[in-house]
Amino acid sequence: MTGPTPKPWIMAIAPYIPGRSTTDDGRKVAKLSSNENPLGTSPKAREAFATAAANLERYPDASATELRDALAAKHGLDPARIIYGNGSDEVLHLAAGAFAGPGDEIMYVNYGFAVYPIAARRVGATPVIAPDKDYATDVDAILAAVTERTRVIFVANPNNPTGTYVPRAEIERLHAALRDNILLVLDHAYAEYIEGSDDDGGMALAQSAPNVLVTRTFSKMYGLAAERIGWGYGAPTIIEAMHRIRLPFSITIAGTAAAVAALGDTEFVAHTAAHNARWRTWFADEIGKLGNAGLRAVPSQANFVLVLFEGELTAEAAYKGLMDAGYIVRWLPGQGLPHGLRITIGTEDETRGVVAALRALTGAA
Repeated sequence: MTGPTPKPWIMAIAPYIPGRSTTDDGRKVAKLSSNENPLGTSPKAREAFATAAANLERYPDASATELRDALAAKHGLDPARIIYGNGSDEVLHLAAGAFAGPGDEIMYVNYGFAVYPIAARRVGATPVIAPDKDYATDVDAILAAVTERTRVIFVANPNNPTGTYVPRAEIERLHAALRDNILLVLDHAYAEYIEGSDDDGGMALAQSAPNVLVTRTFSKMYGLAAERIGWGYGAPTIIEAMHRIRLPFSITIAGTAAAVAALGDTEFVAHTAAHNARWRTWFADEIGKLGNAGLRAVPSQANFVLVLFEGELTAEAAYKGLMDAGYIVRWLPGQGLPHGLRITIGTEDETRGVVAALRALTGAA
């Protein structure tokens, strides 16, 4: 007796594996595996969330008007051109579903976000991986890999899991060389962590070009990972197509209230950005001091650092050693990085502690 047969492209999907929360023996320790905000959530967002609990029996606004209006006011956008979803993950899936299918190709960069190949295979499209340039996005490699079947290109900027960043001139060069019928998706999940006033110009392109979509999230800087609030901005034709396959009630009333309040809490955002900038720099400098032991920090503009293990101490051994010491980080052999650990910038104590543990593991302590 046989049941329904799944589509072959569905069975080709390697399921997404999130960062772990507990050790092998079940201990809850410092979690530096999922790039969550170590400072928590805006107090204003928490208060708004709690107040919204009085409306649990009501469906959310399927148009997310309050959220779209708040985002538009914050970023100077047209609210009608904002799409929203259950985290930016859903928005990425919507982009793939609306603009690609069997026979098409969806491209992303080597060491790109794990959701990209899942989104591609889910709709029957073929994932295409463009070579990286020392763990960073290589515009020339992307352009060389474009074919007549290319329909969507995902570029995370800063990139996850490497933290690398593509400057504005390179993004503009990439876009200028693409056909109009290729959707360029700029994933800005970590954009708030970029130091200084640097801007890759993605939102400006999304406002003026017919084939650019920018995606953002409230999960990182705003500390609302539990509520799964994501959004995107693009041309009306892009957004209209994505709305046709969007879940009608994908964001909650309480989550929306928290997100709107979080947008207005500039003090919390500034504090988070300053904390991350300070301790990311310190962490990278400390890893640099372990260069003789074969450790290397990939330059990052996100809230994490990818540490490469190119000496006697392997990433796997360091992963297990850090777990024993009370720190869970992200080991990514499934993404072609068996020699690397992605380590979230945590609190001061967590960041100092994980460096001390790495020193001990290398024998440098």
